[in-house]
Amino acid sequence: MKLQAQARELLDRLRTRVTGSSSPSATPAAREPIVRRMDFDFEGGEIPRHWAGGSVVGTAIANSLNLVFPDGERFFVRSVNHFLDQIHDPGLRDRVKRFYGQEGQHAREHERLFEIMRGHGYDIDAFLVPYRRVAYELLAPALPPKLRLSITAALEHFTACFAEHALTVRILDEFAPPVMAELLLWHAAEEIEHKDVAFEVLQVVDSSYALRVAGLVAATLALLGFWTHGVVVLLGQEPELAWRDMIRDYAEIRRDDDGVAATMPAAFLAYLAPDFHPAKVPNDALARDYLESIGRRQA
Repeated sequence: MKLQAQARELLDRLRTRVTGSSSPSATPAAREPIVRRMDFDFEGGEIPRHWAGGSVVGTAIANSLNLVFPDGERFFVRSVNHFLDQIHDPGLRDRVKRFYGQEGQHAREHERLFEIMRGHGYDIDAFLVPYRRVAYELLAPALPPKLRLSITAALEHFTACFAEHALTVRILDEFAPPVMAELLLWHAAEEIEHKDVAFEVLQVVDSSYALRVAGLVAATLALLGFWTHGVVVLLGQEPELAWRDMIRDYAEIRRDDDGVAATMPAAFLAYLAPDFHPAKVPNDALARDYLESIGRRQA
């Protein structure tokens, strides 16, 4: 009961963080994901090896997430698509198909960075091979389809919260090369656009609170586990950096921006509220304003 009370309190804070109001965000029907083909100029974008403000640790954290994204987003699409024949509402079916399109574009753009990372001297297959084997050949097929969908809904909530943080703090504008900031902020805006699609499908398929929490726990363990593994693999390829330097580097990152260290626990607790729904978190204006600022609000 105490944990549920904490979750409700946190959800109330999330509701007021952007708008200063506890009123709900836009209804799902009013939030229409739009598929945009971006074609970022990575080759001409002058991306240095340690592109995250010169921070080796910060770059490893960001690069590891970039390695996790493409296969993860294809998993999201498969998990939702498994239940498409149970979605009879035409509005939700349309939003699901737009969700597929957005996730496909995200996977495409992030995967284009793989060659940039290889060009920087990283052996990314040292992470990708075991990641794909464990996550998508061993674990995912062994899980019931409903749990895979629940994991997807929870991970979509996490990414929407990370997106809100990125679009609010805008630290990328200062510490990342322009093309990397453009990639990550575009991705963030679209994560907010489709933040409730997988959750809505889960509610249609099985609205069990126990299933939602099971998906949240599994999603949290998987995300932290694979993300951390990626960071360790990448930092292991920085032989010139001693562990003492890495700790100092990480402390400087935390000083400049709490980032995931603050956002992920808050997102976890908010999701535990029995009445939680992604549409209740009023961050739609952040995505809309950013997309308008780059001239891509409609397409």
